[in-house]
Amino acid sequence: MNIIEVRNVTKRFGAQVALDNLSLSIAPGRIFGLLGPNGAGKTTLIRLLTCINVPDEGDIWFQGHPLVADDVARIGYLPEERGLYKRMTVSEVAVYLAQLRGMSKKEAVSSLKQWFEKLGIEAWWNRRVEELSKGMQQKVQFVVTVVHRPDFLIFDEPFSGFDPINAEQLKQEILELKQQGATVILSTHNMASVEEICDDIALINRGRVMLEGEVREVRRRFRQNRYTVTFEGEAAALTLPEWMQILSQNTDSQTTTLELQLSDTHVSNDVLQFFVPRVAVTSFGEILPSMNDVFIHTVQSQNESK
Repeated sequence: MNIIEVRNVTKRFGAQVALDNLSLSIAPGRIFGLLGPNGAGKTTLIRLLTCINVPDEGDIWFQGHPLVADDVARIGYLPEERGLYKRMTVSEVAVYLAQLRGMSKKEAVSSLKQWFEKLGIEAWWNRRVEELSKGMQQKVQFVVTVVHRPDFLIFDEPFSGFDPINAEQLKQEILELKQQGATVILSTHNMASVEEICDDIALINRGRVMLEGEVREVRRRFRQNRYTVTFEGEAAALTLPEWMQILSQNTDSQTTTLELQLSDTHVSNDVLQFFVPRVAVTSFGEILPSMNDVFIHTVQSQNESK
C-alpha cells in the first residue's frame, strides 16, 4: 500500500490552474524527489498534502484512507520559508512547536536535547533565535520537524543556506530517517542531491507530472549511447572506427581514459570487441545523463512544444 496517493487532483487560484488533473503515488520507506521549475505547482501540492489547502477536484489518500486534518500530526513539514520566533530562546520555541505536535513538555525536552546533542548544537539551547545564523536556525527547524517521529516527512529545499559540511550532515540524517522507516518527500532544485539520496522522482511542470519513476531508471530512459573506457597505454596508438567518437580524453603516466559517443547502430559490446584485442582494459562503463540534464531536457521540450 502506498503511503500517498494523489488522484486526479486539480487546484485553481482564480483563473490560474496550479495543478491540472495531477496523479502520483509515493511508496512507503522511500525518498521521493518532487522536482520542477519555479511555478510548476510543487508548493501547491505540498500545501494540499499538509491540509493547508484542499483540492478543487480529485482526492488525496494517506496510508489507505482519504487525507484529513488529523493526519497532519503524523506529518513533519520543513517549509522553504523558515519561521522561528526570533525573540524566544531556542529551547522555548522548540519545546512549544514540539508540544503543538502532541508531545508532552517532558517528552519534548528529552527528545529535543538528544537531537541537539546529535547535531552538535546543544550550546544553542538557551540562546535567542535572533542570535543564530541562518544555517543555525535551519538546523533547529530541522529538529522540530522530525522530533515527534512522524511517519511522513516533507522537506522543501532543506539544503538551502547550508555549507557543504552541514549539508552532508543533513543528508545523512535524512537517510537515517529513511532507514528507520520514514517516508520522505524532498522538494529541491539541487539535482546532485536528488541523485545522491532519492529513490524515486516526479518532475512537475505547468501543474502536470511530466516524468516519474525510479531515479536510475529515469536516467536510463535518456541514455545517449555514451561510454567511458580506461586502458593501459595511449590512445595515439589506436585508430578508432568511424562509429566511435572521442568526447574527452585523459592520459596519465600509465593509463588513458576516453569518453566515447557511439553511433546509433552500435552498442557497448562493440566497444569491448574493439578495445580488448588491442589494449589491456582496466575499466568500462556507460555514461548516463545526470538528473540535471534530464530536468533541463524535459522542461525545455515541454516549453518548446507549447
